[in-house]
Amino acid sequence: MTAPANVLHAMIAPSPWVVRHALEIPAGGRALDLACGSGRHARWLAASGHPVLAVDRDAAALAGLRGEVGIEVLDADLEGEIWPLAGEAFAGIVVTNYLWRPRLDDVLALLAPDGVLIYETFMVGHEAYGRPSRPEFLLRPGELRERAAAAGLQEIAWFEGLVAEPGPAMRQAICARRVDATA
Repeated sequence: MTAPANVLHAMIAPSPWVVRHALEIPAGGRALDLACGSGRHARWLAASGHPVLAVDRDAAALAGLRGEVGIEVLDADLEGEIWPLAGEAFAGIVVTNYLWRPRLDDVLALLAPDGVLIYETFMVGHEAYGRPSRPEFLLRPGELRERAAAAGLQEIAWFEGLVAEPGPAMRQAICARRVDATA
């Protein structure tokens, strides 16, 4: 007998990068789990006291999140012409294993003053280890750092390089805060 899909999803641990840096998100602030898949980070953030908006285009993956305390679910195409998050603001944004460059500036603009971005995904060189392998889905060296700085974010932590767990991969990650220049 196998466990129900939602139980299996709940057992998937959040990224150590997200766990390490989520304390930077203002306490109780609304968080966004973008391209959340089955919602491992949405669940973790909600359990940590953040109301969460979990967004993905995969309705089947989102089904296990519906009805979870502290989690609002939005089934939306993040790569379409219409940006489904226009006008929103978040104290924390978590993105893992996802890159859609045409909307990256829109994602960064969703951060409220003092909001924290926690972003971790694959970079050039990962094609040697598996998918994704197409250049449009792999960050260039230093790309997250450059894009965050251009958006006026203050870097808290940065990583770029080979990781061994959960399997070998070339990764890039940043934790950065939107600093309110008027304060």
